[in-house]
Amino acid sequence: MPRYVIEREIPGAGKLSPQQLAAISAKSCSILDGMGQKIQWLHSYVTDDKIYCIYLAPSEQAVREHAEKGGFPANRISEIRDLISPYSARSA
Repeated sequence: MPRYVIEREIPGAGKLSPQQLAAISAKSCSILDGMGQKIQWLHSYVTDDKIYCIYLAPSEQAVREHAEKGGFPANRISEIRDLISPYSARSA
């Protein structure tokens, strides 16, 4: 299934409390549960003013549907084409 990175512009995201982040996570999971097995949230990175989420989904439209149902911004959705790391250099 394709992987996507979703850029969510959320001013002050890095200052959200653990409780606020837990509430956002719970809402996201609730929406995902209602959408069935067609979309899966893997993890997210919280920065000062954005949250970057990694999802497995059959299409960009499924990611947008999740964002719309949850009231989450999805300012940029990009399909992940490959993954590289320091280990990639060693296998070349």
